[in-house]
Amino acid sequence: MEGNDAAAVAQVLAGDEGAYRMLVERHSRSIFRLAYRMTANEQDAEDVVQETFLRAYRQLKRFESRSNFGTWLYRIAVNCSLDLIRKRRRHDDHPSEPSSEEETMYQLRDERPTPDRVVLGGEIQRKVNAVLSTLGPKERAAFSLRHFEGMSIEEIGLVLGVRPSAIKNSIFRAVQKLRRELQPVVHLTP
Repeated sequence: MEGNDAAAVAQVLAGDEGAYRMLVERHSRSIFRLAYRMTANEQDAEDVVQETFLRAYRQLKRFESRSNFGTWLYRIAVNCSLDLIRKRRRHDDHPSEPSSEEETMYQLRDERPTPDRVVLGGEIQRKVNAVLSTLGPKERAAFSLRHFEGMSIEEIGLVLGVRPSAIKNSIFRAVQKLRRELQPVVHLTP
């Protein structure tokens, strides 16, 4: 896939804007997932996706084709998310808790859930979101990239511009916080 990305980037730089649409379609879902986990808000995540691809398009000439295009996009998305989080903190006009609509979307992902499972799933999701909201933006990004996007420590280090040892520490702290918060819920399940 990366080879296809490099070819598509070369096509865009040669003037083929349709190739950029293909790159957007290929990477927009993963960028949205990362942005949603960082911002905890669907609308903000959509804004981050748009800003990410706009910045990437404007800076495409600066992209070094020897590096991974997806990793480069993740880095831009993390920066866009951090910018938005800082802006949000200044204005403090968005709640960090997921809306009831978002909780409903989560519950709809389960196949034929029992009422107990729905309640437990909702409780776990609320606790995970609560813990993620207490993490610093870079810790949240590192945890999301590792556990939700499946990236390696080295890839995350490239995305965040941080040494691998710092990434490992951030992820370790996030996992410890999640374990502490989820322990009462997990012990209640049969």
